Amino acid sequence: MSGTTAAEVLFDRRGPGGRLGVITLNRPRRLNALSHAMVREIAARLEEWNADDAIEQYLLLGAGERGLCAGGDITEIRDDVLATGGAGAGRFFADEYRLDAATAELPKPCVALMDGVTFGGGVGLSAHGRGGRVVTERSSIAMPEAAIGFVPDVGGAYLLSRMPGGLGLHAGLTGARLGAGDAIATGFADVFVPADALPELVRRLEAEAADAVLDDLRRPAPEPALAAERTWIDEAYAGDDPLEILERLDALAAAHPGAATAAEAIRAASPTSIFATLELLRRNREAPTLRAALELEYRVGMRLAVAEDFAEGVRAMVVDKDRSPRWRPGSLEAVRREDVEALFDPRGGATLDWG
Repeated sequence: MSGTTAAEVLFDRRGPGGRLGVITLNRPRRLNALSHAMVREIAARLEEWNADDAIEQYLLLGAGERGLCAGGDITEIRDDVLATGGAGAGRFFADEYRLDAATAELPKPCVALMDGVTFGGGVGLSAHGRGGRVVTERSSIAMPEAAIGFVPDVGGAYLLSRMPGGLGLHAGLTGARLGAGDAIATGFADVFVPADALPELVRRLEAEAADAVLDDLRRPAPEPALAAERTWIDEAYAGDDPLEILERLDALAAAHPGAATAAEAIRAASPTSIFATLELLRRNREAPTLRAALELEYRVGMRLAVAEDFAEGVRAMVVDKDRSPRWRPGSLEAVRREDVEALFDPRGGATLDWG
């Protein structure tokens, strides 16, 4: 996989004695997409800083004004799959998932500024901590992987599976974007801070404890937009069959425009990914830990990463941007249940090594 320059991720120690460890994702032109080398650098630095008693807390933010992170660098992954069959992609995902687990298990407080776009791998890097996940009025959080022939990963399926009612299935199947209110209401974030207060937040973290700063700067979150949609969402996503879900969405569309939009998004996504996402979220409801969920995501994700739909989805949505992917199979009706089950079969599947 390709390398990186040191400038793609910045590390800084601020405040008295260097007590605040700051990690800045620094690829603003790529919306701070995570390369494999960035993942390795962050993991190594966190291991070093965790052992340094002078560092009391962490801050994660993205360079530029557009967002924290648009996700993993899927063009890098696609290039590796096409060139080598996915050996490098397997290492990328393994290192990324181990880093996601590490962020959930940090021994020190971490404040993650989920300001602006926070998709996919950005969610994995920021949303598994507790207490310091900050959103603003500009936040847009999503797991849009089905649109590129993949599934919600980086522990995203674990979070989606724990959202109330049908919200997780709705967000996972359609890639629906969560604003600040929805992110807090559904467990993706903790604290709402207005965007114009972020400079003060960053400055004060250099000298003050994270929980005290957040308690002082937090404001009431906006009302969750999806709360008003729960009636039709819960009705539409009852059950575990994509075809039945589409039938319900179509029946609800006349009275609820959001249902029509959801049906359109599901029909545009990879049919195989829709089936796989639904099954992954169903199984992850029973996952006892984030690590267990990541192990399942790795097994399924590695099989999808080397399948035709992923390369085609990234081509259509990111490389050529014609937004006209040619999925195989091309419809939900044509997806074979045994092929979906095979994605989850542990026999012969990739195994995530925690060592």
